[in-house]
Amino acid sequence: MSAPQRLLCNLSHILPSFPFSTFQSRTFISLPFSHPYSTLSPSLLIMHRNQRSGEQRWKPKPKTEPQVSSIGDAETVTNKLSGIHIGENSGQTKVQHANKVINSQGSTAIWKPKSYGTVSGGATVTNVESTPVGKGNVGGSGNGVDVASTQKSGGSAVLSKLFSGNLLENFTVDSSTYGHAQIRATFYPKFENEKSDQETRSRMIELVSKGAATLEVSLKHSGSLFMYAGHEGGAYAKNSFGNIYTAVGVFVLGRMFREAWATKASEMQAEFNNFLERNHMCISMELVTAVLGDHGQRPHEDYVVVTAVTELGNGKPKFYSTPEIIAFCRKWRLPTNHVWLFSTRKSASSFFAAYDALCEEGTATSVCKALDEIADVSVPGSKDHVKAQGEILEGLVARLVNQDSSNHIEKILKEFPPPPADGAALDFGPSLREICAANRSDEKQQMKALLENVGSSFCPDYSDWSGTDAGDMHSRNADKSVVSKFLQAHPTDYSTKKLQEIIRLMKEKRLPAAFKCYHNFHKVGAISNDDLFYKMVIHVHSDSAFRRYQKEMRHRPGLWPLYRGFFVDINLFKADKGKVAEISKNSSINESDSTSIERDDFADEDANLMVKLKFLTYKLRTFLIRNGLSILFKEGPGAYKAYYLRQMKIWGTSQGKQRELSKMLDEWAVYIRRKCGNKQLSSSIYLSEAEPFLEQFAKRSPQNQALIGSAGSLVRTEDFLAIVEGGQDEEGDLVSERDIAPSGPNISVKDTVPKDEGMIVFFPGIPGCAKSALCKELLNAPGGLLGDDRPVHSLMGDLIKGKYWQKVAEERKKKPKSIMLADKNAPNEEVWRQIEDMCHRTRASAVPVVPESEGTDSNPFSLDALAVFVFRVLQRVNHPGNLDKASPNAGYVLLMFYHLYDGKSRKEFEGELVDRFGSLVKIPLLKSDRNPLPEAVQCILEEGIDLYKLHTRRHGRLESTKGTYTKEWMKWETQLRDILSRNADYFNSVQVPFEFAVKQVLEQLRNIAKGDYTPPDTEKRKFGTIVFAALNLPVIEIQGVLNNFAKNNPKIDAFLRDKHLENLNRAHLTLAHKRSHGIKAVADYGLWLHKEVPVELTALLFSDKMAAFEAFPGSVEGEKILPKNAWPHITLWTSQGVSAKEANMLPQLFAEGKANRIDFNPPINISGTVEFY
Repeated sequence: MSAPQRLLCNLSHILPSFPFSTFQSRTFISLPFSHPYSTLSPSLLIMHRNQRSGEQRWKPKPKTEPQVSSIGDAETVTNKLSGIHIGENSGQTKVQHANKVINSQGSTAIWKPKSYGTVSGGATVTNVESTPVGKGNVGGSGNGVDVASTQKSGGSAVLSKLFSGNLLENFTVDSSTYGHAQIRATFYPKFENEKSDQETRSRMIELVSKGAATLEVSLKHSGSLFMYAGHEGGAYAKNSFGNIYTAVGVFVLGRMFREAWATKASEMQAEFNNFLERNHMCISMELVTAVLGDHGQRPHEDYVVVTAVTELGNGKPKFYSTPEIIAFCRKWRLPTNHVWLFSTRKSASSFFAAYDALCEEGTATSVCKALDEIADVSVPGSKDHVKAQGEILEGLVARLVNQDSSNHIEKILKEFPPPPADGAALDFGPSLREICAANRSDEKQQMKALLENVGSSFCPDYSDWSGTDAGDMHSRNADKSVVSKFLQAHPTDYSTKKLQEIIRLMKEKRLPAAFKCYHNFHKVGAISNDDLFYKMVIHVHSDSAFRRYQKEMRHRPGLWPLYRGFFVDINLFKADKGKVAEISKNSSINESDSTSIERDDFADEDANLMVKLKFLTYKLRTFLIRNGLSILFKEGPGAYKAYYLRQMKIWGTSQGKQRELSKMLDEWAVYIRRKCGNKQLSSSIYLSEAEPFLEQFAKRSPQNQALIGSAGSLVRTEDFLAIVEGGQDEEGDLVSERDIAPSGPNISVKDTVPKDEGMIVFFPGIPGCAKSALCKELLNAPGGLLGDDRPVHSLMGDLIKGKYWQKVAEERKKKPKSIMLADKNAPNEEVWRQIEDMCHRTRASAVPVVPESEGTDSNPFSLDALAVFVFRVLQRVNHPGNLDKASPNAGYVLLMFYHLYDGKSRKEFEGELVDRFGSLVKIPLLKSDRNPLPEAVQCILEEGIDLYKLHTRRHGRLESTKGTYTKEWMKWETQLRDILSRNADYFNSVQVPFEFAVKQVLEQLRNIAKGDYTPPDTEKRKFGTIVFAALNLPVIEIQGVLNNFAKNNPKIDAFLRDKHLENLNRAHLTLAHKRSHGIKAVADYGLWLHKEVPVELTALLFSDKMAAFEAFPGSVEGEKILPKNAWPHITLWTSQGVSAKEANMLPQLFAEGKANRIDFNPPINISGTVEFY
């Protein structure tokens, strides 16, 4: 029995019984160092409720209330927890406006953000440093009552040391220091397949066909990640907590419980919170709402769909399988997603073919219908995408799961039938949109109103949201030394040890991530001098970090995965001898148990193959319209057009759709600029303008309707949009200006560079890559640089005063048809964007020229290449830029340039340049048969890289001649020169001759100019939408058959004489067409894609307007290929104005005496391959 099954059994003791349940009970053990959450006692807060008129009224506590018995404990708790919002809320509270609540006596109570360290009344201050707090019994009741926060100098001082960092600063790490880490919330790791999409698909189909896996496909609802670990564990967005995203998530999840359980909702909400806390679990959801900004379509409803259930326990997080998620959700009546399973080669192949047929026009209805017809198992979600969100479907997620998933899921569906929705028709008070509409002053007001309306059974504590009087609690970040002290502390258990390992590795490899630490206000009652509590957010900044981390997992067995949405509770404390012995005993038991059962599934590439498949109807809204707004308004329609054309090229959009979309987007650009003027339309409400425009565009023709997908169901959001302060975007798909894929020159494969256009040749390289020497040679190339008479100019960066690229732009304007050699290193995307902008404005193309190198996982240049660059620089004398052997910090400067490329592998680096500029030229650098880099050279470079990391962490981009490490830099620079000098013979022997490099670069540039160039594969999707399936037949064989018949049959010869069939360039036998036969009919041929099929030609039919072979396919692997057409044929010729599909009428025309038929006896045998078109 799996762990999730045992958990579900425990559920059965909590929830009303369901039929067919067979799960057994499970005993749960409390984790060490857990601290129960303390709330205020009833004596501290009083609430009066009046429900006669259907509303709740609050009454502030009279000042004459009796005091609690233990003054010291009560005052300490009150000081530390002042303002925590406790109480019960039935969900019937009316929306409160402007932070005001009218009490029963008619006076007004003002809700204020919590002030930790203040207390109502004249409390005395207890020494927080010496007195551990939270020992007293502090329970709470009340209905949404807040302790009034009256600023007292003494009360404010209680936690001032906590906020100012004094407690942490005084917390020293020694032999008695221990750290305990507990994962609070996490989502699946983000996997980047090393293979291309096509290779990944093929591997998936192969594993399914062998019976080693099942292909699972689920809908991608368009929203944001929301994770919930119970009211004590916390509510989390992808990289944050305690903000409007999580407040909205808690409200929507709470409302889901009310709709499911009706009058039992409060009881079940409390049970659910206790269950998650007791079993240390987290559920992850897609939060779909209209109040957090526009995606592809504004949803009709605000809802969540559960996407993951995770046991966090003492070992590695364990994610439930989809059948287990369904069982869990049906027990708790939580919303589930639509899931399909494909367990045979035929169904898996058909799925990918169906997507390709739908990728440019698919909507929720058409996609779900097609997949229902193809899948071996279909489990509809409890939230219908069309009804809840709409027709615009973001995409599908396809992944491999256990081969027994089909049997497992069928068993679960029998044991757990769909639960009822007892409260679906009941009124639970104001909706999410009504609450946000009534509280428009600021984000805090909206959060407060939402949390109050959730009710205390689900959200009894607001400490993650309320903050301090100074504003946002997240401004009170803990000191960065939390991480370093945590890494120095002894781990209390196996989980802590593994989490320390993750953080150390990420820091060692300099993965682009931040470790943000915050004070844990849930534990504030337990804080003392020797016992500190924090929340850590592991925020990964770039997808490259996940990719690089995956590779480390393959080389380090037992390394835990790097998760998305990664939140950890940290406890730093001092332990006495008795506690140390207990920790040592528990830790050894936990580690032996964990290592014996842990499997590194996430390190297995096959086990984690996944593809995300998005639809063009969604992408045109989000990527082309919304994300293009900044370019359109700031750079104009020309730059916008280049942007959207480049995006469609990257996606592999079909030429027909590109033309249709270009027409529509050009109209959109004119429309929105005319309506908004120079004021850019906000991305968060872009659909307010885009949806009416798309609706009108779609009404013009069925073709336009198919292009748009769906339009016209606009939900107005301006009045209830949540207020997101600071421009934050939790989900990360509202692309900021600096993240937008820059618009690139429209140079397609095999295009020539017209002679009336200019060219910019630029160098994304490092000093020492020989660009200046190369430019001199190119400037004087015999016959012109590109073999024509266009003038060639060179601008050397070291000789230009002021802004170099601005000077290049000015020269381009003066001489737009010239070839510019930009003799300056262009190491980053900001420069690349400027070059693209110059291309747009002056009708030029741009060609990046880069030194050839194998690169590393995190840098496009290897240490071998870096060593050669440094060696070359240190051979220079009198360099115009003063970067030569006389430069005291030449090595540091080279390292600085080297790290400008950090974070990109060679494949990513080249792929991005090709995607932006359409081509790439490589400068030969090192001989392939060279000896390895001398160990001394490698060591000195690695030492320099380590020193550079230390220096930049402390001083940023301060020169090496200044700062803490000046002496270390001087010593390293001296050693560097000495070691490279001693290995001069090696460097001279491994470099490619310069003359050869010049010749190769010149040849590549001329090939690009002529159009004789094929860019390297950057692993982007190369396949567009599928329209029909057909057998592709060899034209030469078809022509040979016709010629043979013409020789032996005068009638055929007479017919063919003036038909010019020697120009026949394609021959195919249509198997199925998606318009005529449906998506499934086309997709089913995916099983035989690229397979060879025998074909019998049985007759030639022809009239004065058309001619075709009658043809019948044979069998593949024992299975007959049956075309869907009533008359299988190969169209050979049609007269002008007659479409190829008219050939279907030839049998009828023959029956009517209007066509001729010549039978072949015996039939002629040829063969063709199954292909999609």
